[in-house]
Amino acid sequence: MRLIYGLLQLTATRVIRYLNLWILPSTMLMSHLLQHTSSPNLLSEKVEQMMEWSSRRSVIRMNGDKFRRFIKAPPRNYSVIVMFTALQPQRQCSVCRQANEEYQVLANSWRYSSAFSNKLFFTVVDYDEGADVFQQLNMNSAPTFMHFPAKGKPKRADTFDLQRIGFASEQLAKWIADRTDVQIRVFRPPNYSGTIALALLVSLVGGLLYLRRNNLEFIYNKTGWAMAALCVVFAMTSGQMWNHIRGPPYAHKNPQNGQVSYIHGSSQAQFVAESHIILLLNAAITMGMVLLNEAATSKGDVGKRRSKCFLFSVHVGSWSVFFLFFFFKFCQKYKYPYTISWLL
Repeated sequence: MRLIYGLLQLTATRVIRYLNLWILPSTMLMSHLLQHTSSPNLLSEKVEQMMEWSSRRSVIRMNGDKFRRFIKAPPRNYSVIVMFTALQPQRQCSVCRQANEEYQVLANSWRYSSAFSNKLFFTVVDYDEGADVFQQLNMNSAPTFMHFPAKGKPKRADTFDLQRIGFASEQLAKWIADRTDVQIRVFRPPNYSGTIALALLVSLVGGLLYLRRNNLEFIYNKTGWAMAALCVVFAMTSGQMWNHIRGPPYAHKNPQNGQVSYIHGSSQAQFVAESHIILLLNAAITMGMVLLNEAATSKGDVGKRRSKCFLFSVHVGSWSVFFLFFFFKFCQKYKYPYTISWLL
């Protein structure tokens, strides 16, 4: 019995050694080969699915599961542009809606261009559909544009500087070209509102000239031309041309506390509201100077001159309060080196 037990023990030992030497390595090798064989299949399935979604709509909507599977998880040989936003009405994010319109224009330009391929896709993650994605990326503001490259993790430059550059389609296309080497020519849908407005203006001016064809002295009215010139000056000095080129939002609403900011925190950018503030301040200063000049040069009686001086004083006083308020706000923005004690 002891001899039989010893032979069985020896046989079992040899079997275990054989398994360790041949079976287990073979199993690991087969598993490795299967993994590499299934990886191309998984990649082709992901690309095929992304192409199918892209054929239905230019911007693919993503939730948390889709984001982790098709954007974060490997394998992936395509780049993805993601707009993180909050488009639901209860969020009251007007900037998100404006940015979404520009994003749609850019995505449609890429989708229907001759250079369209499976190397770049446009997606969107709404906060109400993918709050876990916002938490995963530690994101607390919207809208935000990010680029997820085909290889590696996103870098700092893969986050679009929305506050400094704005969200115009042309600026987004330039940023995408820098990050992916994909050139996108932006095609905007025809907008005839400007043409219609110009036609109405020309018709109005032409009709006015026709009705007053026997009395055109108003054309030589200095006050009218001065008012028109001042309107152009106010528009140019308030930064309207910068707004037209960069396309910044009117204001910014913090999605966390709902606070609305009308003055941009950076000295390299501005909101449209800032231009309106500057325009109103310049108009107030000009009106004060006009009232002062009228009070000093009018030839009426003393009572009228005193009333004009009183109105001017009230105007200057109210203007000074608002000017000092915005002066302190802009001091915080531009790090102005002087204080109110220096002014006094």
